[in-house]
Amino acid sequence: MKLLLKRKYKGETYTISDLYIDGVFFCNIIEDKVRNLAVICPNTPKGLVCTCKEKVYTETAIPAGTYKVTMEYSPRFKRVLPYIHNVPHFIGILIHSGINEKDSAGCLIVGFNTVKGKVLQSRITSDKLNTILSTQKEITIEIV
Repeated sequence: MKLLLKRKYKGETYTISDLYIDGVFFCNIIEDKVRNLAVICPNTPKGLVCTCKEKVYTETAIPAGTYKVTMEYSPRFKRVLPYIHNVPHFIGILIHSGINEKDSAGCLIVGFNTVKGKVLQSRITSDKLNTILSTQKEITIEIV
């Protein structure tokens, strides 16, 4: 299964995108601000915080690219959620529910962007996405 995240609005503090599942629109995404992470930096080893000057902790969108996704248990959320693997400069990136970029901390927040700077119906949308993804063995997300 292929997820495609197309960034369409890059604001001062947040980014709004459309999420497609196998080419079909599914929902919107809100995440942190896109920053220039093109600086050459080794991938952040698991358990360590990135020290790149371009990345602002909990305020930076993940870099464009293609990543593997698996369904993993989150101790923080106490439920199984989509986990995005091997994101340069980041650890612990999930797709989950929330309202705005402040709920993100680098993760992708699902819902519908009908109010400026927010997504609505997020928990319902997250549950629907989890149901779809939990039946798949191979999932990737491409972020453009």
